[in-house]
Amino acid sequence: MANSNFIKLQPLPKYSINRASATISFIISLSSHLLCLSSAINLASFRFSSVKKEIKVVAAAMFRAAAMAMVLALSLSTCQAQLSSTFYAETCPNALSTIRTSIRSAIARERRMAASLIRLHFHDCFVQGCDASILLDNSPSITSEKFVVQNNNSVRGFEVIEQAKSAVENVCPGVVSCADILAVAARDASEYVGGPSWTVRLGRRDSTNASPGLASRDLPRFTDGLQSLIDLFGNKGLTERDMVALSGSHTIGQAQCVTFRDRIYSNGSDIDVGFASTRRRNCPATSPNGNGNLAPLDLVTPNSFDNNYFRNLLQRRGLLQSDQVLFSGGSTDSIVNEYSRNPSTFSSDFASAMVKMGDIEPLTGSAGIIRSICSRVN
Repeated sequence: MANSNFIKLQPLPKYSINRASATISFIISLSSHLLCLSSAINLASFRFSSVKKEIKVVAAAMFRAAAMAMVLALSLSTCQAQLSSTFYAETCPNALSTIRTSIRSAIARERRMAASLIRLHFHDCFVQGCDASILLDNSPSITSEKFVVQNNNSVRGFEVIEQAKSAVENVCPGVVSCADILAVAARDASEYVGGPSWTVRLGRRDSTNASPGLASRDLPRFTDGLQSLIDLFGNKGLTERDMVALSGSHTIGQAQCVTFRDRIYSNGSDIDVGFASTRRRNCPATSPNGNGNLAPLDLVTPNSFDNNYFRNLLQRRGLLQSDQVLFSGGSTDSIVNEYSRNPSTFSSDFASAMVKMGDIEPLTGSAGIIRSICSRVN
């Protein structure tokens, strides 16, 4: 996941830290009892000297293991603590306002860009953490993630991030990472189109490598079934509820015909007949005809961030197969139902899930770099 130039530590959630602490306490307690047993054996002058020696060796080894585990837990906790909403308060106090101005201008020019920027942050964080690896172009030493199936001719908004980066560099050069700009851009994009806002934790640094192999493995596909999606999100520390909430970003944006052709021509029981007929008008049955033709992910309110995406799923009008599986008789049906009835709950959960996603394996401290141009290593 990382090259030899840096080590990436994934922040432990609270339950993991607590579990680690409990395990460490148990190890220390057990090793203490072993030492006591060793002392008792010594005091009783048992002739089993080899047993006494083995107990001492085991106890000493367990103490060392406990010490190492404690150092690791503290290191991971420290890594998490290094992300802070006030990270640039002293070094670049105008960073957030500068990014916001740039992002708002881009979305004002093209409303669809809001969805693209949220998706760009998502596709970054799911591949070796939120480190802006998705922004790197091909070079003699780097194979870009931009051309894997899940990204090629699909993920967009790179130039918007570069423009925001350039604006920030003019204010405070060499301070703000591309990874942080991606995180802030996603929040600003959501807010601009009527979605929730949230406090972005900052302090990420940029990677010096990309990983198309991990991108191909870890990014969801539009054909994925429910369990595959649950597993992919679970591998990143995200719950089923997080997954459904984040999928709700499909309340804005558009998809290409090639991604939903099979679904609308399947004549399956999981798609509304009228909806399929409408979508066929601009998506020919035979590939590659019309492969790039676009359709809104939310037919009702395609440019507004709301909960209509979930209402559409209840009516079997999810555009992508990976959307409709969220309401298909499985474990996430109840969450979709809840969000369809309670837009405020969806909004709150989406914001929380975005914060959680933004904390996936950040490079902090001396790890990584601050790129001057987001598409290449300095």
